[in-house]
Amino acid sequence: MALIQCDFFSEQLGMSCSMNVILPQNTTKQIGMPSTCSSEKHPTLWLLHGLSDDHTTWGRRTNIERYVANLGIAVVMPAVHRSFYTDIDTGGKYWQFISEELPAIARSFFPLSAKREDNFVAGLSMGGFGALKLALNHPENYIAAASLSGALDPIHFIDESEERAKEFTPIFGPKGSLQRQRSNLAQLSTTVKNSKIASPSLYLACGDDDFLFDVNNKFTDHLTEISYDHVYDVDPGYGHSWDYWDLTIQRVLNWLPIQTVNA
Repeated sequence: MALIQCDFFSEQLGMSCSMNVILPQNTTKQIGMPSTCSSEKHPTLWLLHGLSDDHTTWGRRTNIERYVANLGIAVVMPAVHRSFYTDIDTGGKYWQFISEELPAIARSFFPLSAKREDNFVAGLSMGGFGALKLALNHPENYIAAASLSGALDPIHFIDESEERAKEFTPIFGPKGSLQRQRSNLAQLSTTVKNSKIASPSLYLACGDDDFLFDVNNKFTDHLTEISYDHVYDVDPGYGHSWDYWDLTIQRVLNWLPIQTVNA
């Protein structure tokens, strides 16, 4: 595997940005790391971080590089700060960045497939919200999305305290705003389900000791109600922690419909 850190300028954000990228590599002599690589453009997992993290966190706190070594896929891990993957009225256009600019830039740097069947998105906490938002807004681009301990109803953060309202209102807008509607995953999933476009498969996982457990239950109840294709794993005794996400990202990789790689 090759692990590459890229620093580049974002037109949407108006500043330099970073992403870490794992690329598949054919090796036979690397101890304990059998790996697979295709001569074609690589299937890609867009792996998103949480509210307090950055583009390095998945590589530092899980064994993601080892887990994908024999799958023949690339993993792109961008930094989006505390944006909730949403355009900020007083800041950068993070939604435009993650949904349009980042894929174009990454594919200009590396041989990444743009085919829907080769693109997956996953994330934890804030990144779980971002992953589902990305797939449900662009079902034509992603075949599957996964949320681990997802902050799936971030609007509730706004009403919890004056401090959080000050930070998150510029992101999601005031009550009744179009910006809030665009971040409503229940509404988005219903729209996708009722459309003629193929719906991305969804995987969700959350521990029953997680402070976001009720939020995850509510959203998955909605998916069941509208007969949306999804898997929901509930794990007793787990909270909002990296030991849980290291475990569940392995499940995600096993669940993804990754095409067989022919080296």
